[in-house]
Amino acid sequence: MGAQLRVYKRRIRSVTATKKITKAMEMIAASRIVKAQRQVAASTPYATELTRAVTAVATGSTTKHPLTTEAEAPARAAVLLITSDRGLAGGYSSNAIKAAERLTERLRGEGKEVDTYIVGRKGVAYYGFRERKVSDSWTGFTDSPTYADAKQVAAPLIEAIQTETAEGGADELHIVFTEFVSMMTQTPVDNRMLPLSLDTAQETETSGTGGAKDQILPLFDFEPSAEDVLDALLPRYVESRIYNALLQSAASEHAARRRAMKSATDNAGELIKSLSRLANAARQAEITQEISEIVGGSSALADATAGSDK
Repeated sequence: MGAQLRVYKRRIRSVTATKKITKAMEMIAASRIVKAQRQVAASTPYATELTRAVTAVATGSTTKHPLTTEAEAPARAAVLLITSDRGLAGGYSSNAIKAAERLTERLRGEGKEVDTYIVGRKGVAYYGFRERKVSDSWTGFTDSPTYADAKQVAAPLIEAIQTETAEGGADELHIVFTEFVSMMTQTPVDNRMLPLSLDTAQETETSGTGGAKDQILPLFDFEPSAEDVLDALLPRYVESRIYNALLQSAASEHAARRRAMKSATDNAGELIKSLSRLANAARQAEITQEISEIVGGSSALADATAGSDK
């Protein structure tokens, strides 16, 4: 076997091994998407109903609360960015980071200081490499988050929104995550969680139930008080929203990884075909050369024999 043919066969073996790995990762990601979709579907009704409860309390009272009250001159905003712990997911993490960068520029353009909180090693590595300040970060659970993880992430954010800005608190709370639209479409979005926009919340609620936007909400009596009810709902609201965003991001991560691994598997198959053709051409060239050498040797031997006979 010639040297060139050996090189092609070695490359074919290497690419074939890589193709097996990417195919296995594609199948694993595909199996995890179904579970992630079910978790998203299960968590969404709770988050929606909790938003409805907060809206009812806020519209039925005149209490000023961080959950619903806009600051007169907001000076600081907290931004939670959700990325992945692992790579090989195409542009999933980079697209979320770009969305967070755009949001940060917009908030700073409005004269607000921005405190960044990050979920996922990719986001932490991005900000760490650029030596940017990060208020807090969490890693190790992006592909399979639990409600306990959401509570852990929500705790410092709730504390920040309840603290005065002069003491390092925040007037607004934003979240950047990747919304799972379908198996082929995942969209980075940035939402403002706090203060809750009552008009948006009411519009979301009525559109989801088929009612009109100007639907009249019922009156409520609060016990012990509207402020106490809002204090109790604040952590639940933030935790549920973060949990739903973590699940959406996990489903998006698996879908992006499946798509990236399928593309890698297809590319490996095309490369194997190309290398196989080159290997076949090299083998044919070697066979042709050997035949030429045999014919040449035989012809030379015949000429030598004919010369000696003379």
